[in-house]
Amino acid sequence: MAEVATRDIGAFQGVARAELPGLYALARRLCRADAEDLVQDCLLRAYRSFGSLRDREAAGGWLRVILVNVWRDRVRRESRSPQEVPFDDIEEFSLYRTLVVEDPFPYSDSLHLDFLGAFTDDDVHAVIDRLPPLYRAPLVLRYVEGLATKQVARALDLPLGTVLSQLHRGRRLFEHEMWNYARDTGVVRAPRPGQRTDPA
Repeated sequence: MAEVATRDIGAFQGVARAELPGLYALARRLCRADAEDLVQDCLLRAYRSFGSLRDREAAGGWLRVILVNVWRDRVRRESRSPQEVPFDDIEEFSLYRTLVVEDPFPYSDSLHLDFLGAFTDDDVHAVIDRLPPLYRAPLVLRYVEGLATKQVARALDLPLGTVLSQLHRGRRLFEHEMWNYARDTGVVRAPRPGQRTDPA
């Protein structure tokens, strides 16, 4: 473990202060309930190894990787096996087709845009929370944090092919959960599969 030299303590504090809002936002997207604890554990781990950071300009990315690793360690402790999802139905699901069939905005000329526009930031975060960690992390890092796919693979310490597969399945699952969330919470008034609504 690299020790932090006395002269580096101020530098670490400056880096941590500058990156704190971004770290907290990422932690909230990964685990809303324990975000503050996650950031605290991340900064503690980072402090202990700050002396090993050669490029201070890369501190933001370095801290994000540490935060993701701390989060993954917690997930592993809580569940010995990653939560897989049966994808037979989800692979067949299309949000585009579902909206056309269910037509939750019958007088709309821009059905899909109206559906997306019904979601607030909080709604989107709630949908992300519904995803298993296995798929949540790659999606957050790629589409929220803006990392390139290769950077996501490095951050998660996974082969590129595995990350590409997780992103593909994660996008499908996210669409499926968007529809479920919209139906469950009343974002749209839509019948469940098999239910019919009688015209007034």
